Amino acid sequence: MENRGIEDMFDFRRFPKDALVLLLLLIYFPVGICLMLIRIFVGVHVFLVSCALPESFIRRFIVRIMCSVLGMHVRTKNPRSRDKTTKLYMCNHVTEFDHNIINLLTPCHTPQLEGSTGFVCWARGFMEIHSASGQGAIGDTLQRYCSTEGTSPLLLFPEEETTNGRAGLLKFSSWPFSLTDSIQPVALRVTRPLIALSTPDSSWMKELLWTFFAPCTVYHVSWLPTVSRQDGESTQEFANKVQELLAGELGLVSTKITKADKAEHIKRTKRHTVPQASTSARPASIGLGFMVQSLGTDDHRIAKMAQQVKDVLPHVPLNVIAKDLSETNCVDTTITNLLESKEEGPMEATGTSTFGSSMNNSYSSVPAPTIKPAAKCFGRYPVDRHLSLQERKEALYNFARRRYIEKHGLDQEDSH
Repeated sequence: MENRGIEDMFDFRRFPKDALVLLLLLIYFPVGICLMLIRIFVGVHVFLVSCALPESFIRRFIVRIMCSVLGMHVRTKNPRSRDKTTKLYMCNHVTEFDHNIINLLTPCHTPQLEGSTGFVCWARGFMEIHSASGQGAIGDTLQRYCSTEGTSPLLLFPEEETTNGRAGLLKFSSWPFSLTDSIQPVALRVTRPLIALSTPDSSWMKELLWTFFAPCTVYHVSWLPTVSRQDGESTQEFANKVQELLAGELGLVSTKITKADKAEHIKRTKRHTVPQASTSARPASIGLGFMVQSLGTDDHRIAKMAQQVKDVLPHVPLNVIAKDLSETNCVDTTITNLLESKEEGPMEATGTSTFGSSMNNSYSSVPAPTIKPAAKCFGRYPVDRHLSLQERKEALYNFARRRYIEKHGLDQEDSH
């Protein structure tokens, strides 16, 4: 699948694009806030009850009813198909709470392969394992666990990352299928009105609050027949076969997109969220405000620095400023680099420098500062020409620094 296919598999926007649905969300918003506050209070009691009661059918029944109050409803399909002798369940991954939902239906353990450990790991319902030894050691530990009599089944998510569950499945990792020769696939489909199920880079705590805010989140769980590994079948072939079975059950596409592909696509999406600047100061400020609201903490800081540079050099595009700031992380250095680009641009005889040409076009409509040329004639020797260029750079830099100080009301000593 191409980039468009990757975008279809993940929700990068929390709120809907449809105007009517967005209007309904605005009307529902006060109700959602009240629901969230009530459900936080109830959620604390759900946690206490789940900790106090021992593992049993009664505990799962009570917690499942209380989770319905939290807006998390569970519906099962083919419950009699669940194999009570299997030691390993394989499920597609949609939300941060999939393992909690499956655990309401049958006792199982999901190892925490990455993320928080200790109390947070235990409170979220994960089984903590020591992952410092690497994936091979983790596989050996889980394999011994599966071969031990009397232990609850393992629940693993071979996609290793969440999707929106509407377009396709990520490529299944092969190592979970090396633990046992037979597994039971579990198909999970999740629906929620008004808002997206999850967004990339959102923490589990934020997702929990959005779950409490939403009217309801419905988990549809379907148990597929147990699948065994054939003689001569590799673990990757076994994984691909199970992936095709789950994709067919859910009506999705079985893709080759991996967890790493998702991470790379998110990085590219973040880079492309920097808006194009306009020629007037007000649209530039609006664009910067959008950039500050839509990016993370580090990009928020860079956006503020970009506005400072924009005050000094108002006709430099914001995306050019942000790109340089991401490398220098310094306002003064970026101003110097942009001024040098302006100075060196005319010296490009072939005009192959896109950055230099865009800078020159940006500056063409602005009257240049009144600065006397550092040399009245072309230098006879390269050293003379270099000194002349350096003097012009220094003059432009001092002019920009004075303008920056006047704009922000700073003392020149403070800027150093």
